[in-house]
Amino acid sequence: MVMGLTTALWVSAQVRLCDRAFIPAAVVRRGDPDAGTVLVKVNRFEAGVTVYTQANAFDDGPAWLRGTGPAPVPEPEADAYIARQVARDPDLWVLEIEDRKGAYKVDGKIV
Repeated sequence: MVMGLTTALWVSAQVRLCDRAFIPAAVVRRGDPDAGTVLVKVNRFEAGVTVYTQANAFDDGPAWLRGTGPAPVPEPEADAYIARQVARDPDLWVLEIEDRKGAYKVDGKIV
């Protein structure tokens, strides 16, 4: 996460930002509150689902990878990806955002 922020605080801030923008967001799974990795599931309904996973950036800024690939996927495929990641990392957080209009942008660059 951003230097100085715990994962729990960052996730809470994302939920609050979504709330202020009238974008439904929910913490689907809580992981390690201090240093857990985050998956952000952005559900655009008919337009598909993208799951972003944290990545290491060499310039110390936040970075994200499209864990489900370059194009949005159907929700069952995104959920299967998340289940595989959770099986590997019990400290993982999952934040789900329902964004039909495509207004939500992850905090940082997409690599």
